[in-house]
Amino acid sequence: MTNPTRSPLPMASAGCACCAPAPATDHTTPAEGTTPSRSTATYQVEGMTCGHCASSVTEELTTVDGVSEVHIDLVAGGISTVTVTADRALSVEAVRAAVEDAGYTLVNA
Repeated sequence: MTNPTRSPLPMASAGCACCAPAPATDHTTPAEGTTPSRSTATYQVEGMTCGHCASSVTEELTTVDGVSEVHIDLVAGGISTVTVTADRALSVEAVRAAVEDAGYTLVNA
């Protein structure tokens, strides 16, 4: 018995641009003896339903001064988890404004 070759999901490889997988990120560690100056915070966002929604939120959040990375765990039609990494601590108001500019709601922050 042979193992069938596994191929990526059609949507992930040839689907719409908004639902394509995010590019790999560099997860290097800081040099020994240095302290990372990055801050990571997690927020709950309501109203996102697809990759395009996540892309819109990511685009708005990356315009906030200091934001270096955004990761979204999408729960279509539910409350999604948005993790924001920045060079410094961000105010909740700045994050809320960016999320609302994208058309979504920051929950319990």
